[in-house]
Amino acid sequence: MASSSIDNGIAASSPTAAPANPSFSCAADHDDEALRSRWAALEKLPMYNRLRKGFLHHIDPTGAIIHEEVDIAKLGYTERQQLLEKVMLDIEKDNEHFLRKLHERIDNVGIDLPKIEVRFEHLNVEADVPVGCRALLANSYQLYIQFDRVLPILKDVSGIIRPSRLTLLLGPPSSGKTTLLQALAGKLSPDLRVSGNITSNGHKMTQFVPQRTSAYISQHDTQYGMMTMRETLNFSGRCRGVGTRYDMLVELLRREKRAGIKPDTDIDVFMKATSIAGQEESIITDYVLKILSLDICADTMVGDQMKRGISGGQKKRLTTGEMLVGPAKALFMVLTAPLHFR
Repeated sequence: MASSSIDNGIAASSPTAAPANPSFSCAADHDDEALRSRWAALEKLPMYNRLRKGFLHHIDPTGAIIHEEVDIAKLGYTERQQLLEKVMLDIEKDNEHFLRKLHERIDNVGIDLPKIEVRFEHLNVEADVPVGCRALLANSYQLYIQFDRVLPILKDVSGIIRPSRLTLLLGPPSSGKTTLLQALAGKLSPDLRVSGNITSNGHKMTQFVPQRTSAYISQHDTQYGMMTMRETLNFSGRCRGVGTRYDMLVELLRREKRAGIKPDTDIDVFMKATSIAGQEESIITDYVLKILSLDICADTMVGDQMKRGISGGQKKRLTTGEMLVGPAKALFMVLTAPLHFR
């Protein structure tokens, strides 16, 4: 009680204290109360409907904040761009803050994000290489007999790829860097002989499908030249699916309802939009285009040898984006010269 009277006395005696605006305060309280009531009605819906409903706010000409209920599965291009501009006005500065807000929402209810630790022990990769001779008449009998020689590509390689780390693999040409990355991603050719142990979170490659949790980004870009960059990423996103994002969001909404937590409406709409599978156009595509600085040429055709298109650096970033729009938790990428670092 004493501290309350002291605070009141300071507020009354301070000459710089500005009088409160009762009309603005009442309007803000009314908007908050209206949003709380609409959010309470949303929480009573079945989970399937809750995952497809959200609120987007905008300011009308009078300065009032309007919360509009939207169908997340039917977000248009304009609505997606407005949402990204609100959460990330400047990609160089706001992306880290945006990711922290996503992480804080998940941490507030005690959900641990899935992580992957890849271990490889005494890994050996060998190939059978045909051995030929000069095309002489005396050696023609070798056409009927095949001579192969065992070529070791990797020999007794061991290591650990820690979760939430950026690991750089360096080595001279033809030292087996690409083969090692392909082995960790489960993309090795069946013609190679592999021995040793490769585990992901303690599970061997035969106990799960590695392509669902990891992705290998080759040094060769194989996009279809007659598609635009946006179409390429949308197609890749539909093929790769949403992974565990849907199940994680279901558990997140249940825990928030149990704890009485009301999330940020923009963050809520973004997470729900990225968890809906099978969309022809997804907000995750717009987000990846933005963070890779490809939004300025998103509607440009990729191009090929017969048609002019994007540059080599943009094509390499597009290849990376094809993996980012998917649910992969570990990315194994072969760095090449065309990639432009910013």
